[in-house]
Amino acid sequence: MKIKLTRRGFLAATGSALAAPAVLSLGSPARAQAKPVRVGYIADYFGTSLTAVASDQGLWAKHGLEPELKVFTNGPIQVQALGAGSLDFGYVGPGALWLPASGKAKIVAMNALGLSDRVIAQAGFNSMADLKGKKVGVPESTSGDMLLRLALAKAGMQLSDVEVVKMDPSTVVSAFASKQIDGAGIWYPLVGVIKKTVPDLVEVAQSADFFPANSFPSAFVARNEVAAEDQDTVRKMIAVLKDANDFRAADVPRSVDITAKFLGVPADPLVTESKNGKYLTSAELAAATKDGTVAGWLKGLNEQFVAFGKLKDPLDPKDYYLGDLYAG
Repeated sequence: MKIKLTRRGFLAATGSALAAPAVLSLGSPARAQAKPVRVGYIADYFGTSLTAVASDQGLWAKHGLEPELKVFTNGPIQVQALGAGSLDFGYVGPGALWLPASGKAKIVAMNALGLSDRVIAQAGFNSMADLKGKKVGVPESTSGDMLLRLALAKAGMQLSDVEVVKMDPSTVVSAFASKQIDGAGIWYPLVGVIKKTVPDLVEVAQSADFFPANSFPSAFVARNEVAAEDQDTVRKMIAVLKDANDFRAADVPRSVDITAKFLGVPADPLVTESKNGKYLTSAELAAATKDGTVAGWLKGLNEQFVAFGKLKDPLDPKDYYLGDLYAG
């Protein structure tokens, strides 16, 4: 299976390599009664921090789970693994949430709201209108793609008004640095990486411009069969995620250090990424679930996915977000 570097694959872009193995088993004979689970993550701050905190703080064992942790480059491949039965839980960014909205998986917990996406342009381009007819690189079906479309619409433009060049994130970095493209829909920390080579780049749009009407939530998903047939394991997974989430919300800098150690990478890129997110406590997420706020986030994404042509008839959030279990 060919795996492309997509959402938040900044490790490849920076030339870093994971020091941790691709598959980590945190089990031991002493925890023979713990429930084995296969959990996917993406090697950046948003995609790893809760997994790293859970591992560092012993939360898996606390809640009776024995995880086999598997690193992936993007959310869609994890959903594919869920469907194939080779993964039980995974992490997806906002650009991949059309998959549970189409019935491919169930959301078990929200993660964070991302504010790291940008539409950037070479020096001399100061607005979306300036990019008309120009080459704009974007990783397809990512939040960078979503922001590009939102920014174009806000400027009264359509996707056809720019020359879209579909690229992996690492290719966007090199193409922008070598001026092969005039603009890009991309995110931090990759924007920071590009700035090292192109310090005079212009940020012509950012996700914060559209928040909170258009939110960019990431989430944890479960295999449909696990969600339907093993709610005990789902509850245990939610309990792990809640504890890890509250640890992170209380001390983001420490969670960055834990994540960097877990991944075996420098902390600086993770620090940058962490500053471009909004972190709610599990109590706040439960309240947002009960009052319909989370459903609003997901419905907003569904509307974008329909407008972008990714979905024709998305499911209602109540049919793919296990909010009753999270808020219960």
